[in-house]
Amino acid sequence: MSNSIEKLIQRNPHPDFKKVEESRPEFESDIKFHYTKTPHPEWTPGSGATTDEWKAHKKLEIDPYGEGRNPILNYKLLISGIVPRPIGLISSISAAGVKNLSPFSYTTVVNHDPPIFCIGLSCGSGNFKDTCKNILQTKELTINVISEFFIEAANYTSTNAPEDVSEWDLSGLTEAPSTKVKPSHVAESIFSVEAKLLYTHEWFSKSTGKQTGTLCICEGVNFHVREDAMNADHSIIDCAVLQPVARQGGITYTRATQGFELLRPDYDTEKEKPEIQAALKRNA
Repeated sequence: MSNSIEKLIQRNPHPDFKKVEESRPEFESDIKFHYTKTPHPEWTPGSGATTDEWKAHKKLEIDPYGEGRNPILNYKLLISGIVPRPIGLISSISAAGVKNLSPFSYTTVVNHDPPIFCIGLSCGSGNFKDTCKNILQTKELTINVISEFFIEAANYTSTNAPEDVSEWDLSGLTEAPSTKVKPSHVAESIFSVEAKLLYTHEWFSKSTGKQTGTLCICEGVNFHVREDAMNADHSIIDCAVLQPVARQGGITYTRATQGFELLRPDYDTEKEKPEIQAALKRNA
């Protein structure tokens, strides 16, 4: 990637990161995942947002293809606006047998029967990532969820190491043998998915015509879950054990330390409530 693009992305926003980090409070390891009430338990149907602060601010309209707008600005906008993003720590093997491990925050599950996952692999300036090459060549991979206790090691796998260097060695993470695919899964990961490539789609810049990314649609063919995170019928993973880490904008990560539960409303029951009747009349 060219120096001009790197400068625009500004992956390190601090002149001296370690000095900035030293000025911050210690990591709050005593805070564990816990449940709270919803932000406004007294909310009633039809009442909308619980604050009017949004009315004091106008929305800016941004054309992603506007004249003079660099696509890198869209990249920075999207990764700071679509948050938090799950991170897939992807393990793959090249056709030549070189093992690769790298994190991708354009990763998510999109179906459960069959289990389908989407991974977006960008290739800025035509530089295809080793992970992308490997998946296209061998059509196999593992997707590993990252937890707090190995985030530093997982982040280190994002280094721009040469194609013949394995990030497993650099990170110190542990390989665990997979059953249905060749790439190992991460032993430290609470939840890992063995997957096989089903389809791909290439993306091309509308300004330059160059390929800018590849979408990989993969099927999960085997799961690995740490026993203490799994409930009795093997259907729910305990977030307190999982301790998932997600991506925000820039170089920022975030934790999951609290949650609240909200029931999905059943319209056949809800429609008889006076506030629902009133809302329907207002919009009639």
